[in-house]
Amino acid sequence: MARTWEADPSALFARRLGKTAAETGHSEGDEECPDIWQLTNGDVAVIGRDLTSAYRPRLPEGVSLGPDERLVVIPGSMLSAAKDDIPDA
Repeated sequence: MARTWEADPSALFARRLGKTAAETGHSEGDEECPDIWQLTNGDVAVIGRDLTSAYRPRLPEGVSLGPDERLVVIPGSMLSAAKDDIPDA
C-alpha cells in the first residue's frame, strides 16, 4: 500500500523557523539543540528529544506511529517563536 506522503531525503535545509535554541534559552552551546527548519521542498524538519518509547503506549485513540516514525518533543516556546515564520495553510 502506497503512502499519501513520503519524506524526501534529498531535500535540503532552507531556513530556520523561529529562533535558535540559544535565543529561546534552551541551549548554552551548539550541541543537543532543539530546532525547527523548513526544507527546500516545503516540508519541515524538527530536531528534538526522541520520546517515542515513552509516548507510544499512551497515544490518543486514532494516533499511531509507523515503524519508521519517531515522536519528537521540543520546547513549546520554540514553536511559539516560529509562529510568524510558518505560513497559513
